[in-house]
Amino acid sequence: MNTATTGLVTGMALGFAGYFGGFWAFLLVLVLGAAGLLAGLVLQGDLDLRTRRQR
Repeated sequence: MNTATTGLVTGMALGFAGYFGGFWAFLLVLVLGAAGLLAGLVLQGDLDLRTRRQR
């Protein structure tokens, strides 16, 4: 498993552990899964948040 996948799984596991059941749980898992994926991509080096557009 690469870092992005680990981040995604971690975020989803935290969502399930924090709140389970219903529509709000779905939204919580979706948001935490996306946050975990983004964190994993940043740590892996596939996503650089410091890039700036040159004029």
